[in-house]
Parts: sequence; structure tokens; C-alpha cells
Amino acid sequence: MKQKEFPGQKIICLNRKASFNYFFLELLEAGIALKGSEVKSIRDGKVSIADSYAVDKGGEIFLINSHIPLYKQSSYNNHDPKSDRKLLLKRKEINKLIGRIQQEGLTLVPTRLYFQKGKVKIQIAVGKGKKNYDKRQVKKNKDWSREKARIFSNSKK
Repeated sequence: MKQKEFPGQKIICLNRKASFNYFFLELLEAGIALKGSEVKSIRDGKVSIADSYAVDKGGEIFLINSHIPLYKQSSYNNHDPKSDRKLLLKRKEINKLIGRIQQEGLTLVPTRLYFQKGKVKIQIAVGKGKKNYDKRQVKKNKDWSREKARIFSNSKK
């Protein structure tokens, strides 16, 4: 599967499971408050946001359950790999997200982590969870499109 190219962005990791488990209603870009050892570990590309999500804590949005491994060259001032990380958003965006999460029962799911002009950014999706029958329909459509492409390629030979 070919990834989309975005100028000036270096994609670090994607959360492919998110598009299978959620309907995306809105996409937002946010910065992350990180320590130096976290940024260096992210530059190595060994980060995971597969099971992570964002929540409201005291009027701020935090990324929970993201895994940034320890940086080997950092000594005593290394970071905690599973700590909560604050997302940097404007107050208006935070209030809007908090309202949507509490009233409509939606979830904040990270979809990808990337560098943009040397800064670590994360794309957050406001999503609604899919039911099992929605997931089965997505699988059927993918299988059918794969089979259709196989049939057309065999017919051209």
C-alpha cells in the first residue's frame, strides 16, 4: 500500500488499526510536549501509537498509552516510555474537543505521528467507534476489490 506524500513531512508511524475501528469525523493537527530523550528516540523511528488515545485531564488534552522506547545514549535523565504526553492545541480547539467528547460520546484517536519542519506533530481524529457489522462490510469490500483486481489482471494476460 503506497503512502500519501505530504511535502515537508516525514512520517514516523501510522495507526492503521484506527481507520478499521473508527469512523473519522474530523482531523486535527497537534504538537506534543516532549523531552529531549523522547525526541531522539522518535528520530530512531521506534515509536508506537497503535493502542493510544487522547483524553481530557483538567481542561487539557493528553495522549495516553503511546509507547516511546528509552533512548540508549541518554543516561540518568531518560524518560518513562509509557507516560502521558500533553498535546499542544489552542484553547478554542481544546474546548471544542472536550464538548464533543462529553456530549456526543466520540473518541480522540491518533492516526499518524510525523515531523514537520523539525517539530514532532500528531494527527488526531475525532472518531466514532464502528460496530462489528461495519467492520465485516469493510473486510468484504477490501476482499472484493482485491479479487476484482486479480481477475482483471488475469484477463489481460
